[in-house]
This record gives sequence, C-alpha cells and structure tokens, in this order.
Amino acid sequence: MGRYVIRRLLQALPLLFLLSIFMFTLIHLLPGGPEEVLYNPNLDEAGRQALRASLGLDDPVPIQYLKWLVSALHGNFGYSFFTNQTVSSVILDHFPSTLELFSLALLLALFIAITLGTLSATRQGRLTDYFVTTLTYVGISLPIFLLGLLMQEIFSRWLGWLPPSGDVTAGYTYDFFNGLLDHLIHLILPMTVLALTFTARWSRYMRSSMLEVTRQDYIRTARAKGLPPIPLLRRHALRNAVIPLITVVAIDFGSVAGGAAITESVFAWPGMGRLFLDSAEHRDYPVLLAILILSAVFVVLFNLLADILYAVMDPRIRYA
Repeated sequence: MGRYVIRRLLQALPLLFLLSIFMFTLIHLLPGGPEEVLYNPNLDEAGRQALRASLGLDDPVPIQYLKWLVSALHGNFGYSFFTNQTVSSVILDHFPSTLELFSLALLLALFIAITLGTLSATRQGRLTDYFVTTLTYVGISLPIFLLGLLMQEIFSRWLGWLPPSGDVTAGYTYDFFNGLLDHLIHLILPMTVLALTFTARWSRYMRSSMLEVTRQDYIRTARAKGLPPIPLLRRHALRNAVIPLITVVAIDFGSVAGGAAITESVFAWPGMGRLFLDSAEHRDYPVLLAILILSAVFVVLFNLLADILYAVMDPRIRYA
C-alpha cells in the first residue's frame, strides 16, 4: 500500500504541473489587471507601468509563471490586488469556515443518504421506495439557491427560528459558550441546505449499489442460512454497497478548497466559495489562481484517499 500511495503521488505531480500552467494562462487571458482594480484617476501611464513593475507583471508570461511557481512551492501565492494582503492569509481567513461547513454537511448527508438508500433498496417497488425516490428527484432537480431561499423564508422569516445569514450575530458580545452556541445556530441553515443537496444524489448511488449487492450469491446464501435481516445488511451488504459511494463522496469533498459558492453566497457564509465569487467580481486574480490550484490539489488527494478506503472497506482489494 505504501508503494502504491507514493506512486500515485508521483503520478499526480505532472498533472498538477500541467493544470497550473493551464490555470495561470487562463487567468492571464482574462481582461483587467491591478491597474484597473487599484484604479486611480490621477494615475498616469508612467504610474501604471510602475505599478505593474512593482507586481512583476511587466515580465513575459513564462517568466511570471516561473516566478509564481517557485513562490507558490514555498507557500507564497503573492498579494491580493483588492486588499493588498498576502493571498495565503486571505485564504487562511476563509478556509476554516468552509472546512467546518463541508465537514458537518458531509457527515449529515452520509448518514441520511446511506439510511434512505438502504431503506429504498430493501423496499424496492413498495410505497416507501416510491416516496424516497420522489424526494430524491425533487432534491436533485431543485436548484440549490432556490432551496436556500426557501429555507430562509420558512425558518427565518415565517417561523423566526433561525438567523437568515452570517456566522455570528452582529453587534453582540458573548462569552465562549454562548458565542459557540450562536455560531452553531447560524450554521444550521447552510449546513442543512448543503447536506440535502449531497443527500439527493448520494442516496441514488447507495440505492443502486445496495440493490446490486443484495442480489449477490453470498447474500442469498447468508439469507438461506437464517441470518436475520438487520445483521445481514449491516455486516455483509452495507460494507460492500458503500464502496461505489466512496468515489462520489471523495470527489464532492475534494471541492472543499473551492467552497460551496452558491450556498455560501445565499447565507453570507465567510468561506472559500464566497471568497471565490468576490475575487472574480473584483478581478483579484492572484486569489482566484490560488483557489483553483488548491482545488486541484484537494481533488487529487481525496481521490487517492478514496482508493485507500476501497481496501479498508473490502479486504479483497489489494494494491501492488
């Protein structure tokens, strides 16, 4: 397994290198630049050139890329055009919020998706299966921004149970316990919306996989030997049925570096997705480039993690 992990990581390096070239080129093809972001009506052409020179943008693009790559490998992604902070500090300010939102939403979605998928598969063709299938199709077809707005309207405006946006209540100072409680209350709506979006797709994968596993010979043999239904599902069927779901979960969670842009925007959650949209609006290209690169790295790493989990869930899988 150790040799396999090292080999996969070495194979990922050329891929990430090519992706960095593509993304760097794409960013430089976009209109705008620091002289437009930091617009000053009194800035003459000489001042604009001096600004570009101070940011290293007067070099040829290949030279700019090499300088950026060397700096990025040392953790330095440059400076934000919009805030003049280091890109690393801007990302570190927003990444914990996205990681918190994604992690809790993933755990909630996994629990619901596995439960609904298993229930739907074991009740195939019955009312329960039709009901769960209808709910999942509604969840898949409903745009996430519309779901978020509906949740805000119902639970914030009509019922007044939950705050509509943000991560803390503005204008109030709490002690540690009440501050944490206030933060968790603000987390409920965006976490639920994101979890429901994941659940709608994941439960369909789980249902299909469970149906395939329960038709295998070893399941029929265990059932014929009189093994009760619950232990049969938990010990034999569920562990194998969840393997295809691992890939989908790994890919979805690999996008944590890019954040849940729509969800975070609807609920004004200060995460990576909202940062990405704000950076695109302000043409803050160093921040955009760093987010894209980090997203690619996370996708590669979580796909590798999915391969490792295959062997954990199914001992028959071995990697040379």
